[in-house]
Amino acid sequence: MIDVVPMERNEESFEFALAVKKEAFGPHIMERWGWDERLQRETHAERWAEKRFFRIVRDRESIGVVSIDEAPDHVIIGEFYIFSSFHRKGIGTEVLTGILREADAKGLPVRLRCLKWNPAVTLYKRHGFVVTSESDTHFLMERRAALQLTTRSGGP
Repeated sequence: MIDVVPMERNEESFEFALAVKKEAFGPHIMERWGWDERLQRETHAERWAEKRFFRIVRDRESIGVVSIDEAPDHVIIGEFYIFSSFHRKGIGTEVLTGILREADAKGLPVRLRCLKWNPAVTLYKRHGFVVTSESDTHFLMERRAALQLTTRSGGP
């Protein structure tokens, strides 16, 4: 079972989140720009300050992070990183499905930004995300809230 729990706002959590990003996502950054430790640390510090980070835990082991923030009219996913040794095991799907289920219950769409060459684009598309705009390097994607249909017994 996968748990997604709020991260404590301390140095250990900050460093853990940065380490997951570097290990899981670093290769995709290095492919285009190389890894500038100072720049990545500054960028991470900015995101850490403005977003709500959650620890992804499997069998009491921390294996990743994700930021989840709620605006009045949508949910925003960011900083979604899982250690590469846990890729392709359904963990990303389980985490994403939980986020989508909660957003659907509130009737909110979910938005994210993703590097165009990030393999996770296929995960997002499988879960109903569509590209709403793009830059040279990123897709902005959205998945509309699923309709919450209720039926009465004996009627439509």
